[in-house]
Amino acid sequence: MAVANAASDKKALDIVIIDMRQGMSGACDYFVIASGTSTTQVRAIADNVLRKLKEKGEKVWHREGEREALWILLDYGDVVGHIFLDETRRFYDLERLWGDAPQTSFKETRLKKKNPKKTSRPRKKKK
Repeated sequence: MAVANAASDKKALDIVIIDMRQGMSGACDYFVIASGTSTTQVRAIADNVLRKLKEKGEKVWHREGEREALWILLDYGDVVGHIFLDETRRFYDLERLWGDAPQTSFKETRLKKKNPKKTSRPRKKKK
């Protein structure tokens, strides 16, 4: 899911995908919920989601909350991204509110390099 991947790129915390297709909302198919630890990080996550989805040709239908950055909502029609400041997320607790809908914790599945370059200095040879 592109919204979750883009949020993960900016180190979003506790990314959860809620499947809203089974009679939950009718307004969208999925909620993607993520958190940041500061308003600066929340903005960075939202900016990255906007940038990455624009690169894929996706247009945001509606967005709000960017000024305060306590809860930024990015509506892409079928998918709505909710990027919260951590304490704001705990207060509104959307996961509990939509507790009857299937929920999945997002785990990044990108491949990691097998042989990363060493950054330490080479050891001196003993004489």
